[in-house]
Amino acid sequence: QGNIWLDKTKTSVFRFYQYWLNTTDEDAEKFIKIFTFLPKSEIDELINEHKEAPHMRILQKKLAGEITTIVHSEEEMNKSAEASNVLFSKNFHNEISKIDEKTFLEIFEGVPSAEIKYSELKEGIEITKLLSEKTGFLSSNSAARRSLEENSISVNKTKVDLTCIIEKKDLINDKYILLNKGKKNTFLVKFN
Repeated sequence: QGNIWLDKTKTSVFRFYQYWLNTTDEDAEKFIKIFTFLPKSEIDELINEHKEAPHMRILQKKLAGEITTIVHSEEEMNKSAEASNVLFSKNFHNEISKIDEKTFLEIFEGVPSAEIKYSELKEGIEITKLLSEKTGFLSSNSAARRSLEENSISVNKTKVDLTCIIEKKDLINDKYILLNKGKKNTFLVKFN
């Protein structure tokens, strides 16, 4: 997972929170004993709850919450937890629009990106052009078409097809478009 820093100018609060949230079950059990001030009885209870429903990631959530609060603040931790939940929200576009721009950029820190002139949105941009020639996210228009035909492209977490035209109404905070190919490849487009 790499290094993390206590200094939020080196590791954003969101990345810091995510680091602890993404620990393995084994590490979470070890770390919650070392890095938090929770009483032993509460830790034992959390471990038992976690073992009954590991998919709920109870230990990791508590660990991330406690450490982020200690190092940064409860307010910063709450923002990071909220931002983390937004990524998996069924109502992504509305939820992500409520997040302040600083936190939004922290969420997508390190994600490949491209900038496009806002004026290009006047007529709308065909999805194949946005995916390839406008951003370089995909290598060619044919690669873009193939991915669209395979139903592996999402715009702002919503699947799209070849007929998709990106317009002003699609922008997050009047400025961004989030592209995904499958679950792993994410790309951020900024309109200036």
